[in-house]
Amino acid sequence: MIELLKELCALSGVSGREEQVRTYIAEHAKPYADKIEVDPMGNLMVFRKGERSDKTLMVCAHMDEVGLIITGITADGYLKFDFVGGVDRRVAIGKRVWVGEHRVPGIIGVKAFHLVKGNEGKSVPEVSALYVDIGAENREAAEQLVSLGDVATFDADVFEFGSGMLKAKAIDDRLGCAVLLKLMEEKPGCDTWFVFTCQEEVGTRGAGAAAFRIRPDAAMIVEGTTAADLPGIEAHKTICKTGGGAVLPFMDRSSVYNKPLRDCMIRLAEENGIAWQTKQMIAGGTDAGTIQRSCAGVPVVGVAAALRNIHSPASIGRISDFEAVYKLAALFMKEYSKGEL
Repeated sequence: MIELLKELCALSGVSGREEQVRTYIAEHAKPYADKIEVDPMGNLMVFRKGERSDKTLMVCAHMDEVGLIITGITADGYLKFDFVGGVDRRVAIGKRVWVGEHRVPGIIGVKAFHLVKGNEGKSVPEVSALYVDIGAENREAAEQLVSLGDVATFDADVFEFGSGMLKAKAIDDRLGCAVLLKLMEEKPGCDTWFVFTCQEEVGTRGAGAAAFRIRPDAAMIVEGTTAADLPGIEAHKTICKTGGGAVLPFMDRSSVYNKPLRDCMIRLAEENGIAWQTKQMIAGGTDAGTIQRSCAGVPVVGVAAALRNIHSPASIGRISDFEAVYKLAALFMKEYSKGEL
């Protein structure tokens, strides 16, 4: 699964431009799928017939990642942009990006430091002060390479380091995609839709369309979530910790997770020796909220891996956490198929 995750993280898939990721996943899903559909939104939905068909489970992960969208080209050939999804401006300056379908290389820049005045150097520049330098001599030269509306993806190496750590962009939520691809290799106990959603990072837009189409009896969302286990952070503000096991949230800004389903997850983790933790802060949101509100209400449960530097070119997670997420998700699928939840 980890090699699969590395390959997925290397792909480009900014919200609304998930084609490369969708194609990769569809190819890997073909040997196991009873049916594959792509809806008008761009969600990829893979159906596996279960041993029983009285219940339908939706297992969900999003394909998209944060990035940039080009909004203007200056007379000097620099690209103006806005962020797609929530990106911390502090981590963007000086980073390399790939722009457009032809992967034009560029560097995110800002005003030269010797021109900074007063308190300007003590604050994070606004997006309007940033630009992408693609080395073009003028607007005409830049327009030969880039068009307004093109998206840009962070360039980031994928590698393992330290004590079982993995660094990459888009671990949120290519981890979930990798987990789903592994889960579908085994015939499920009940009819199951493995759904790879689009546009999660810009308001969980794809998940609602997918849930309305499928109308599941319950849904499990596999995600990456924020960890703040960094130097100088008070313990109660760490949210969750890398190396602490699978994260089983009880609530976030978009949803309250179904208590019986979550209790089942906790029981399975403890009975099978799988490390787990929860979030110590109500923060963020996932496809769960949108799915929960669809189809007259869908019970949802979430399982996630703690990630440092989420939504950046250098997200970091622990491989043991990734494996815990997979194991617990697999156990939950088997338990749900018994029909007692």
